[in-house]
Parts: sequence; C-alpha cells; structure tokens
Amino acid sequence: MQATVTWQEDMKFNCETDSGQSLVMDGNGSTLTPMESVLLSVGACSSIDVVEILKKSRQDVTDCVCELNAERAEDAPRVFTKIHAHYKVTGNNISDKHLARAVQLSAEKYCSVMLMLSGKVDIETSYAIV
Repeated sequence: MQATVTWQEDMKFNCETDSGQSLVMDGNGSTLTPMESVLLSVGACSSIDVVEILKKSRQDVTDCVCELNAERAEDAPRVFTKIHAHYKVTGNNISDKHLARAVQLSAEKYCSVMLMLSGKVDIETSYAIV
C-alpha cells in the first residue's frame, strides 16, 4: 500500500492512495482533520468486521451505526487517550450473543486500526440491538 500527501495551501493537504482514492485533510479543521480520520477509521474498520461477522453467522442485519467518543491528551502531542465505540445494530431477530461476539472479535482480533492503537489508547466497546 502506498499513498501521497501533497500540500495545497495553508494547512490543507490532498491525500491520494495508490488505488486512486483521495480526500482533502486540513490541520485547521475546514475539512476532515487527520485525528478525525483516525477516529473515523476505528469506527469504519470495526463496523466492517461486525457486519461481516454477523452475516457469516446468518444474522439478518439491516443497519449498523457506530457512534464514537474520544478523549485526547491536553498537551502536545494531543494523542487519543480513550476511545469508546458504541454499535447500534438493526435487523430481524439479531442475537445478542452473536452481536456481543462480533464486537469482541473485531476489537480483539480483526480490526487492524483498533489493534494498531492497542496498548496506547484505552478502547472500550458497547452495543445495542435496535
């Protein structure tokens, strides 16, 4: 995997992957900031796992929303110190047992973004069947 980050102006950068995907990030917050992208990556990566695991368990998932809350260090570097990911899963007859296992497997085994942060950031998860 490769990527290129090119300065545009002020604190704005164009980010492009070798697969041709791109987005703009801005250190001043006029667009997605790098830290916001990390937090969103935690939610997206783990949500992909949760949905995939539930589908493999023959659960009839119709929606999955991951709500994220993060705390950051007060002083530079303002790293994440804590992240809470809450999964709200909708579907037909979703099993609490299957959802609990899917969230656990994502956090402990499959979500590469969460696992990269493990040991540095306190990551907690919770879930609800809607």
